Amino acid sequence: SSLRTHFAMEFDGSAASQLFSSSCTGYTYDDLILMPGHVDFKVSDVDLTCNITRNIKARTPIVSSPMDTVTEARMAINAALFGGLGVIHNNCSIAEQVNEIEKVKRFENGFLLDPFVFAPHHTLQDVDQLKEQHGFSSVPITDNGKVGGKLLGIVTSRDTDFRADRSMKVSEVMTTDLIKAREPISLSQANAQLRQSKKGLLPVVADDDVLIAMISRKDLKKGKEYPSATINENKQLLVGAAISTREADFERAKALIDAGTDVIVLDSSQGDSVYQVDMIRKLKDFSKSTDILAGNVVIARQAKSLLDAGADGLRVGMGSGSICTTQEVCAVGRPQGSAVYHVAKYAKDNFGVPVMADGGIQGSGHIM
Repeated sequence: SSLRTHFAMEFDGSAASQLFSSSCTGYTYDDLILMPGHVDFKVSDVDLTCNITRNIKARTPIVSSPMDTVTEARMAINAALFGGLGVIHNNCSIAEQVNEIEKVKRFENGFLLDPFVFAPHHTLQDVDQLKEQHGFSSVPITDNGKVGGKLLGIVTSRDTDFRADRSMKVSEVMTTDLIKAREPISLSQANAQLRQSKKGLLPVVADDDVLIAMISRKDLKKGKEYPSATINENKQLLVGAAISTREADFERAKALIDAGTDVIVLDSSQGDSVYQVDMIRKLKDFSKSTDILAGNVVIARQAKSLLDAGADGLRVGMGSGSICTTQEVCAVGRPQGSAVYHVAKYAKDNFGVPVMADGGIQGSGHIM
């Protein structure tokens, strides 16, 4: 009796390696269900941190779709604040896509290295326009209107409110008695000085009061509200940007990388093409520090081509999305459960590269 019980327990259900061993059977998410196990941990102990690409980690393994109806700056900001990643779509001009990337990178910062800066000749009307376009009205004033110029003062809403003449120059109303942080200074030291100063902004200056960065109290508060945010070492939110495999989009990619994009996503329903391989190689030659998320693929043979070219991550899925018709129109694809398992296993075992399941998810059970 005990032997029969042991045998039943030992072989109750199938291991993934056994289940997916058939080369002619494909499984969708609805075909699969997990066997329950013994719980010996608290909910607070659960850690979902994983790699999205070779070098980028996220505490919430969710990436927003690079569709024009899904992801622009607002979605990318919120995705990153809650521990995921947003990918800005490319159904727009290069300048428009770069602008969306810059909005995300400016949203939350430790050292804000490229703040908006005005010169003494700018007017209160310029401050009004800045607030209308970007939502804030506090701005440092330097002698040349640029980072790297000598800091002369700061204009805040306290200086500009109730001023009827909006043609007044900012030099006439700016605050000049400033508390400043001086280089060299660490981010933690600068944040401590900002808290102690009880000011909204803290300029960071070098010799001769040359402005090199800013620290914002709002960003300090955001860090407390969103402890899982996907950020870099400088407390900037991470963001991705989509491009196509057209040769002309290489110039788009260069502009996006220069704007601070952390990962370039090659958006194609069929990733295994000479066009995508060539694009990956060109991008890696241009910037080895920017990760490339390639795809889409559903079999290991497709994955190998992109990984050999230098891809840092893969999107897996073909025809499994709710509005995708690839399988119906082209009779090409693979059931998503099998696609994710086989591509993920191949990429991890042979290249140490993570994959992303793209499409086919209808509920939290499918994510599990």
